[in-house]
Amino acid sequence: QVQLVESGGGVVQAGGSLTLSCETSGLTFSDYAMAWFRQSPGKKREFVALISYNEVTIEYGWFVKGRFTISRDDVKQTLFLQMNSLEPEDPAVYFCSAGSFPQASEDQYDYWGQGTQVTVSS
Repeated sequence: QVQLVESGGGVVQAGGSLTLSCETSGLTFSDYAMAWFRQSPGKKREFVALISYNEVTIEYGWFVKGRFTISRDDVKQTLFLQMNSLEPEDPAVYFCSAGSFPQASEDQYDYWGQGTQVTVSS
């Protein structure tokens, strides 16, 4: 079965850094566009970052402002999100997803992980 498992969430100080990982199995990882979304209580899920299967297309949500870097390792079948300069507005559950096309719309993605919590203290 297809499985996406996020890890790396936790509590960080404002201005700190955190790296999220998404380990995948059950799919041909190198053929999929991958993305990160996030969701806070009472808010809809929002786009964070995406990367195409060949790494030609990389996009970030408007709020990222150069602070995050998305990357992938096809050998390890793992997606990463390096998060720097975290702000009090960034806490949320961050979800990993896989889909056919690299677009910043959640309905483009067919598979989702369970999410990992990111909390920013001030």
